[in-house]
Amino acid sequence: MTERFDAIVVGAGQAGPALADRLSRAGLKVAIVERNLVGGTCVNVGCIPTKTLVGCARVAHTARDAARFGVNIPQMSVDMRRVKARKDEIAGGSNQSVEAWIAGMENVELIRGHARFTAPKTIRVDQRTLQADQIFLNVGARARVPDFPGTTEINCLTNSSMMDVDFLPEHLAIIGGSYIGLEFAQMYRRFGAKVTVIEMGDHLVGREDSDVSEAVREILEGEGVTIRLNAECVTFQALSEGVRVGIDCVEDDTPIDCSHVLLAVGRVPNTDDLGLENAGVETDERGFIPVDDQLRTNVDGIWAMGEVNARGAFTHTAYNDFEIVAANLLDNDPRSVTDRILCYGLFIDPPLGRIGMSEREVRASGRKALIGIRPMERVGRAREFGETRGFMKILVDADTEEILGAAILGLSGDEAVHSLLDVMYAKQTYKTVARAVHIHPTVSELIPTVLQSLEPMD
Repeated sequence: MTERFDAIVVGAGQAGPALADRLSRAGLKVAIVERNLVGGTCVNVGCIPTKTLVGCARVAHTARDAARFGVNIPQMSVDMRRVKARKDEIAGGSNQSVEAWIAGMENVELIRGHARFTAPKTIRVDQRTLQADQIFLNVGARARVPDFPGTTEINCLTNSSMMDVDFLPEHLAIIGGSYIGLEFAQMYRRFGAKVTVIEMGDHLVGREDSDVSEAVREILEGEGVTIRLNAECVTFQALSEGVRVGIDCVEDDTPIDCSHVLLAVGRVPNTDDLGLENAGVETDERGFIPVDDQLRTNVDGIWAMGEVNARGAFTHTAYNDFEIVAANLLDNDPRSVTDRILCYGLFIDPPLGRIGMSEREVRASGRKALIGIRPMERVGRAREFGETRGFMKILVDADTEEILGAAILGLSGDEAVHSLLDVMYAKQTYKTVARAVHIHPTVSELIPTVLQSLEPMD
């Protein structure tokens, strides 16, 4: 028997429940299909649990460094079981909150199981057949496990399986020197593990400017993380106790013997077993679903939201996808993905807040631009808190005076950068911030100073 719904949402990640709620309040009968954990990556194995671990690691680091502030802690230790328990409690609470939210929605049914298309408007979930004129795909992505020689011979960890770790690895080798890998690198070094980051490129966080990348490297190496770049050929060999990682490096080809390996080398969309071919939904060569600026796929009545559409790999962009779809469908408000300004963070400590264009992108555009840079050691709040690593960099269009982008690597950089982001959305010039009076002593108070000292970019 076929069950009719007005709308089907496949995946209960960041965008799915919010959209189901809006659709139900508009009077539609909605089904949410979820095969695993409600809340998706962010709630269960991504942002919330990992940033909880970052918080725990920061306390451990502060305790070890306490003597610098005149505070003596004679016997500092880290209990990884309690660290994991705290993480589980916070992430579990978020999961339960989303579950309760869905349960309280009128005309919304949460269906557990794996969804597969059997026709453009028909989905099979175990023994149930569902039909709807509107279908929204919010299926997310998972960690990529590359086919390095020896991968199948060892037990590799991913960002998901790291959530089950309740012990301190003796030596954690992390393959991948980008956002996920570096956050785990710093946190586990602060917990007390020996950590080596192995990156195939010639610098960390490849999408960032070289000065940002080098500053991030200095921060991590300053805390004892070993960085190995230009790893052109990675291999694994199981040892009696641990793993030997082979690296063909320009700098050093000495293999690394470690206790555990974490793979942090990208993401794979969860589209390989959705039966998309039965619906006629196209995917690109990587398996992501192309969409237009309103998140519509090539098939009428089917949308793709969140990480699976490759238009944003973050929790905040997934939620904005929901807002765009809801605005167009329900509010007669023609919002678009192209309205969105790039923004994200690297949550090492101190963190990186990044918005808009990078310096490299501005230079490649050929436009006339102004640039302002100040080290965090010029910030009173940073000196007071003993955290002067990093810098601020802001880029401005020389003709329009609009802010093009910024990077704030330093204490509260992930928060301070929003004062610039909001001005960019308001389409105001940099002078709006440059002439503002900010509270002293804060990190944000230096932003007007940076903007008052802009210089032409060479």
